[in-house]
Amino acid sequence: QVQFVESGGGLVPPGGSLRLSCAASRSIFAIYQMGWYRQAPGKQRELVASITPGGSTNYADSVKGRVTISRDNALKTGYLQMNSLKPEDTAVYYCNSAPRSVWGWGQGTQVTVSS
Repeated sequence: QVQFVESGGGLVPPGGSLRLSCAASRSIFAIYQMGWYRQAPGKQRELVASITPGGSTNYADSVKGRVTISRDNALKTGYLQMNSLKPEDTAVYYCNSAPRSVWGWGQGTQVTVSS
């Protein structure tokens, strides 16, 4: 089992930026493709970005060009740099394996984009 602790969320105005972090509890995480997911109120959780152990990335169309996923396998940590944030990016953000989550979910980190 791998546990996750997400952090870095907050309240930002439209156009703002945030950098989210995801700390994994076990080094085995480093051999899995990692993903950032988000869940907005009343909506299903969706995968927004993923990165392979070797660093190849993939993004949902809704965030492409505005977010960058990265990871530090030695630190068992993943990151999501989010720029040009929009109100529709408001959600709780989680990390897990991708494209399918194989472990339990952390508490997530709330991102709210509002003026």
